[in-house]
Amino acid sequence: MTQGLEDLGAHIASSMTNAIEGQEIAFGELTLTARADQIYAVITFLRDDPRCRFTTLIDICGVDYPQRAKRFDVVYHLLSMHLNHRVRVKVAADENTPVPSIVGIYPCADWFEREAFDMYGILFSNHPDLRRILTDYGFQGFPLRKDFPMTGHVEVRYDAEQQRVIYEPVKLAQAFRSFDFLSPWEGMTLPGDEKASEQKP
Repeated sequence: MTQGLEDLGAHIASSMTNAIEGQEIAFGELTLTARADQIYAVITFLRDDPRCRFTTLIDICGVDYPQRAKRFDVVYHLLSMHLNHRVRVKVAADENTPVPSIVGIYPCADWFEREAFDMYGILFSNHPDLRRILTDYGFQGFPLRKDFPMTGHVEVRYDAEQQRVIYEPVKLAQAFRSFDFLSPWEGMTLPGDEKASEQKP
């Protein structure tokens, strides 16, 4: 299995010398690192080459590394049912430079790329409809970035006076800001505890 993946990786790298920057085998899968501006050509090759035949796009996801200049990895997972192989392709991207969309190769990439845009703010050029898909209209920020606050920026509630849903800045009550760190079973008196302390005759 490992030898087959090594041969496949060598074939891909030698066929696309200007696009593939690195390869490794980990956890029984081949991972390729590609140039972001060449991703359309790489994915097309992986689908059409007779030694690859990765005809199924499983997923596209993002990873955030805020300390890097190119803070995002866009990760593509492909499956070749003909050869019973999987491949992972990674490209690095920053907040301002779009990654070419692969909707023209795999139409199902449409919603995966929209999700990566919605959750991370990753831009995709030539996408037919790049807009948010999971968050609400007017949502600010990108929830899966590591610098996004755990509480979010706004909270949603129904206002009975205005008879509509409104957005307000997040306000945490003081009770949620201080903790006694006790076990819930220690330092607490519940009704009926006095019976346990009574001596039986």
